[in-house]
Amino acid sequence: MCPLKLLPKLFVWVDDDLPVELRAQRTLNKGRIPEMVHYIEENPTSYTFSAITASVDAQVHFSPYGGEEHGTVNGVLRVPMDGRFIINDGQHRRAAIEQALKSNPALGEETIAVVFFIDKGLDRCQQMFADLNRHAVRASKSLGVLFDHRDPLAAATREVVSSSLVFRGYVEMESTSLAKASRRLFTISAIHGAHEELFRGQGQLSQAEMTRLALAFWDQVDPQFPEWSEVRHKHMRSPEVRQDFIHSHGIVLTAVGRIGNSLLKQDADPESWRATLGKLSSLDWSRTNAKLWEGRAIVGGRVSKATSNVMLTTAAIRTHLGMPLEPDEQRAQDAYCKEPRS
Repeated sequence: MCPLKLLPKLFVWVDDDLPVELRAQRTLNKGRIPEMVHYIEENPTSYTFSAITASVDAQVHFSPYGGEEHGTVNGVLRVPMDGRFIINDGQHRRAAIEQALKSNPALGEETIAVVFFIDKGLDRCQQMFADLNRHAVRASKSLGVLFDHRDPLAAATREVVSSSLVFRGYVEMESTSLAKASRRLFTISAIHGAHEELFRGQGQLSQAEMTRLALAFWDQVDPQFPEWSEVRHKHMRSPEVRQDFIHSHGIVLTAVGRIGNSLLKQDADPESWRATLGKLSSLDWSRTNAKLWEGRAIVGGRVSKATSNVMLTTAAIRTHLGMPLEPDEQRAQDAYCKEPRS
């Protein structure tokens, strides 16, 4: 266990000026640091970091504790003061901790686990980096929403999914994509993405208020897509709806969330949204409506959720609803109109 205040002194980053083939680590991505620092500062008593893995270039000596009760695995590791430490995994954690200590020096007394290996040369260090990252898989966004108990919006999304008749029983909670034969109609990550847009710029809302508004919002959106109700009443199957229509896909949920955000800014009373949202039902949401959706929500026959596609899809829906486009949507629309069409 290493005190946090010692990390910047023990592990000095010196690889930036070296050619990549002579480094033991990737280039430090400084853009990741502020988010990690914010995480520490916002959760000073409950933040969680995994162990740092490091190699030590020195003649170390291990003295095991005596007695059979300890065996030979517990003891004291002595490292010369001129020993050199190389981080194999955890350089961004180290950089974030160093920055967080500047605003909160008290964190220096806390500790982080460090796993040490004996440095056997650059080839070995590079191989360790490759091995440590070879099978690393980032948790899906859906699991992140499901397991995140810090974020009020994630909590509101979970409550909406569990209590709303629109979603209950038809939301995939673990994966961010749906298998072709899945009986689910939505993913929790897609609903959360829609909520992020719905409440964009509304940071003053409490979790309870976000839950109430989201439930009211989806209650008004649901009747505009009769196929959703058909699935709940077993008259249609989820795979059929996903295959034939785009309105249960994340891109449309996000676009509708953006539109809801505009309505929320105009009037916080959900009843005032009914007239505008009621026009959603008169739009042709079928995949076969290539004239409208190809190049917007669909690219090469597949639904795409790239940022530009979200903007273009939102622009199409806003135009149909008679709403003005936001600046980013207008830019995407202008670029789309300039593109040659076959």
